[in-house]
Amino acid sequence: MDHEINLLGQPIGFALPEWQPRSRPDRRVLEGRVARLEPLDVARHADDLWHAFAADVEGRSWTYMPFGPFGGQAAFAAFLATMSQGDDPVYYSILDLASGRASGIASFMRVQPEHGVIEVGGIAFAPILQRTPAATEAMFLMMAHAFDDLGYRRYEWKCDALNAASRRAASRLGFRYDGLFEQAVVYKGRNRDTAWFSILDRDWPKVKRGFENWLLPENFDAEGRQRYGLAACRA
Repeated sequence: MDHEINLLGQPIGFALPEWQPRSRPDRRVLEGRVARLEPLDVARHADDLWHAFAADVEGRSWTYMPFGPFGGQAAFAAFLATMSQGDDPVYYSILDLASGRASGIASFMRVQPEHGVIEVGGIAFAPILQRTPAATEAMFLMMAHAFDDLGYRRYEWKCDALNAASRRAASRLGFRYDGLFEQAVVYKGRNRDTAWFSILDRDWPKVKRGFENWLLPENFDAEGRQRYGLAACRA
């Protein structure tokens, strides 16, 4: 039962007598077995990121993003400089530990410490990072920071409803589909219907076990191919 009945006979939300607002993400480094997330730093990461995304010659990485593609390296660095400031969003560079180079970005955004709600967004993976264990572990590290370190109650993922790849990624990572917000955003001169997804704190232990099982070295063969998918590891 996810609600209670008050003295007037009305259904109300379940009580949280010990609830206290949570802290904001503190820009700590998040490191796992194959991935490392560092607070976005133009001096350290801009060159690596520019060259990594340059492999996407068609600009597919930016179709569903509110930013990009960029006219040149200077414009890209200026964008990163803006994103590295402030406390919402809080942007990270994603490094594959095998190479030590930054090849993606992601952020905590729409942070609501008073409600315990936080969103992961602004996710852009260069081709070299896409569909790799490092990409998956990066998402896991951010979830673990939100739930285990900071104690948030709800972790959100939102995307353009037409972005089939993002919707598949949300489902694979353990998010539940919450619904569709039609005509929610205007970006790049066009409409966006926004698909909402979430993981709740009560679901996190199962989701976490799935990631931990999937990331075990024995789940990968000599060529680095997974033996079992992430959904199977949660079962």
